[in-house]
Amino acid sequence: MNLFTIGFTKKSAETFFTKLAQSGVKRVIDVRLNNVSQLAAFAKRDDLEYFLKAICGIEYVHVPELAPTQEILDAYKKRKSDWEAYEKDFLALLESRRPEDSLSKTMLEDACLLCSEHEPDHCHRRLVAEYLRDKWGGVTIVHIL
Repeated sequence: MNLFTIGFTKKSAETFFTKLAQSGVKRVIDVRLNNVSQLAAFAKRDDLEYFLKAICGIEYVHVPELAPTQEILDAYKKRKSDWEAYEKDFLALLESRRPEDSLSKTMLEDACLLCSEHEPDHCHRRLVAEYLRDKWGGVTIVHIL
């Protein structure tokens, strides 16, 4: 099973939608906590859902179960905790939520986890992808940069 990830910052709308269309992604899974007020206008929920379908023929789904809590985000971004603390807190949250039990593999087959961070290194979308790979096995992670 292929599971893609992408961030929208540092990408024009043209680059973002072209990369998704060329990748073979069938569904974008929005893993942001807040998907209506973002840095790039094309990444707001309603606009993104429309553009993905109209431009790429790609389905859009928001899965807040795969997003961090506001408390975890605030600790990392506002109080400047380190990445290791964020990663530990977020993985503990995933363990408690157990998304591997509530999400279907079919929904994630050829899907792309979307967040805002340009690169996956310090982004929770990478942690979600690796978590699901470790729980399910047989998952190939492809980061679209």
